[in-house]
Amino acid sequence: MGLLSRHEALVRILQRLVDPLVVAALLWALAAAFGYDFGREWIVLAVLSALTVVTVFEAGRLYRPWRVESVRHELGLVSLAWATVAGVLFAIASSMPGLDRLPRPVLLTWSLATPVALVAVHAIVRLTLRTARGLGRNLKSYVIVGGGTLGRRLFEQVASKPWLGMRALGYFDDRVEPREGEPMPLSRLGAVGDLAAYLQRESPHCVYLALPPRPQSVIRQVVDDLADSPASIYLVLDVFTHRSHDARAGSVDDFAVIALRESPFAGMAGALKRGEDLVLASIILALISPLLAVIALAVKLDSPGPAIFRQRRYGLDGLVFQVWKFRTMTVCEDGDQFVQACRGDARVTRLGAFLRRSSLDELPQFFNVLQGHMSIVGPRPHPTALDERYRRLIRGYMLRNRVRPGITGLAQVNGFRGETNTLERMAGRVHYDLEYIKGWSLLLDLRIILQTIWKGFRGENAY
Repeated sequence: MGLLSRHEALVRILQRLVDPLVVAALLWALAAAFGYDFGREWIVLAVLSALTVVTVFEAGRLYRPWRVESVRHELGLVSLAWATVAGVLFAIASSMPGLDRLPRPVLLTWSLATPVALVAVHAIVRLTLRTARGLGRNLKSYVIVGGGTLGRRLFEQVASKPWLGMRALGYFDDRVEPREGEPMPLSRLGAVGDLAAYLQRESPHCVYLALPPRPQSVIRQVVDDLADSPASIYLVLDVFTHRSHDARAGSVDDFAVIALRESPFAGMAGALKRGEDLVLASIILALISPLLAVIALAVKLDSPGPAIFRQRRYGLDGLVFQVWKFRTMTVCEDGDQFVQACRGDARVTRLGAFLRRSSLDELPQFFNVLQGHMSIVGPRPHPTALDERYRRLIRGYMLRNRVRPGITGLAQVNGFRGETNTLERMAGRVHYDLEYIKGWSLLLDLRIILQTIWKGFRGENAY
């Protein structure tokens, strides 16, 4: 099936080497073009940029197989990833002796030219791979074991994405007639017991076991029968068709397990997420500290009461913490009974109305981020009384608490900011919160932050 199929692992390694090399080489070329010697400071920046690119691109899942994604989606993620890298490098360079003296024209040209170069490289790689598949190279052939609903759905999913480069050869099933529902749109190649002999003759790349529920001994026997075949064997689990937002495969010692419900921030992902929060929150607080002092003084002068309002909220793992906000009301409610702010609410002060519309009342929560109670991006925390009300009405509501709550979130940038005065609006917010947990990446966080900055001063539903 061609060179790429036989050396797929090597291709993936090369993909991880090309990006940092492009970034560092472009920096060297631009320094030379502007007439500068590539001395120690330039080398330090090149190494830092290469390491940061590898870390951010890996965290952004840019090195996963891209057969199932569009070119536009990948190139968009590359651009966003470089924006994250540039932000990190700017923060490092501004505080590291020597790097802050590098010529700005070179750095500006480099920061603008690099995403263009990266996008071009990724586009060339994608075009090369797709061209190879169009010529019949780098294709992966597969067979399905099981002619029921699960096998049919698997085939339909793969067939709907031709850029996968997957070619179905047929299916095996003990029944000649369809098991249930619509017939399998593939040729039946034989019974399950015929599979081993077929693999010796045809050598497909993959075998997908999409069998109806059977004892483990039956599945084990099928796998044992295929011991002499080099084909990759995958067990397709019907559990993924149920309402599980983040099922993942893993292992416990020697046992393979499926995580039906797990925080996306376990292990290295959790460290990256926390590092993102600490770096960004520290930078933001350093920049807005004068604004915080002005707002605090204005709140004190506008109406009687404290400048900072504290309220109990459910956080990670359902633990209670106190969220910080600038006081925007004449009351500081934190009891079992809670009434959301609405349009024309008499409790909201004159200054408080502006702070709520512009989201400036949320700025003290960056201290909650440093404390570890919150994240910059995540599901918005609700007052505990509100959580207790809706957890009984919306299925999966408390799954939001598997991650740290956020100052902003996917729900907020999709129109679910402010008052949730109906069950439908709260259900919509929860839907986006669970989608965020399911699809989290550093690049998604960056996109939400940028959208929040753009939309943050448009208080359509914030009263």
